[in-house]
Amino acid sequence: MTGNPWSEDPADLISDGAAPLLRAGLKLGHLRLIVALDEQEKVSAAASLLNITQPAASRMISEIETILQAPLCERLPRGVILTPVGKAMARRARSVLLELREAEREVADLRAGRGGSVYLGAVTAPAVELAVPAIARARALYPLMDINIQVDTSTVLARELLASRQDFIIARVPDDLDPRLFDTKMLSGERACLAVRRDHPLVGRGVVDLNDLSHFDWVMQPSGTLLRRTVERAFMARNIPLPKRVLNTTSLLLSMVLIAETDAITPIAYDMARFVNHPDKLGGRIEILELPIEIWVEPYSLITVRDRGLSPAAEVLYRMVEEEAERLRGQGQ
Repeated sequence: MTGNPWSEDPADLISDGAAPLLRAGLKLGHLRLIVALDEQEKVSAAASLLNITQPAASRMISEIETILQAPLCERLPRGVILTPVGKAMARRARSVLLELREAEREVADLRAGRGGSVYLGAVTAPAVELAVPAIARARALYPLMDINIQVDTSTVLARELLASRQDFIIARVPDDLDPRLFDTKMLSGERACLAVRRDHPLVGRGVVDLNDLSHFDWVMQPSGTLLRRTVERAFMARNIPLPKRVLNTTSLLLSMVLIAETDAITPIAYDMARFVNHPDKLGGRIEILELPIEIWVEPYSLITVRDRGLSPAAEVLYRMVEEEAERLRGQGQ
């Protein structure tokens, strides 16, 4: 290799000229370290994630920079940040590692006679109304399919997707991520509501005065999350005081326990609240407050990483989620 191989687009050498990098000594461990540095932004944390010492990680960084003939990262007072070259390498390294993970999966599935593995992430409402019925259909057709589902916020899920720990997600692209990294297919808007325990003081009053809500304790997702922002904006648009006593948690289970045992209020996806409230499901211990307004959260989408293909098993589940969304639209929901 002569001159500066990154004089034009640093991604070109990785995508079209991987052989020169391999011949120069680029190894799988180097790729894992690059991805870890991008995620952790600290050499020590990246080393710990890979179960190697910090000096070993520093030596590997030097090796990578020699191979690339360009700086991989910039040292900061409290960590490191990847250079543009490093960012390009991290993006391509994730694709390589994902392909290797898929190859390992497929070989293991062939040996065991299974139907493949799928890693799916979803925010709460589509997890209940789309993912659950799609998974049931997939398991009926492919009983040996290994399905893994993570229910979390869009912010967490999008990063899991970029880190190749999810095949696809049903969520929203966070504001702080470049939407060009993803392929999205919009599915549906999400209606939210306010849930309380069955014997709450506000139950049975008919339409609740929004001004009365701020006097109670609240259980909400952390500041900045979409559902919380939506509720807060609805209050502020009507000059309603925001709740002052808030317990922050991302756990739906903890939220349900707290409102079932106290006078707290929690915002929740409407479909999830109806499910929990059904006497044949979880006992009907909560109620949905009747409000003078409807709360709608921006639509969620099926999201994959751009230019990253799905495994056959993931493709099957992806299509079934699409079909469930079409079925709900046909019912007018």
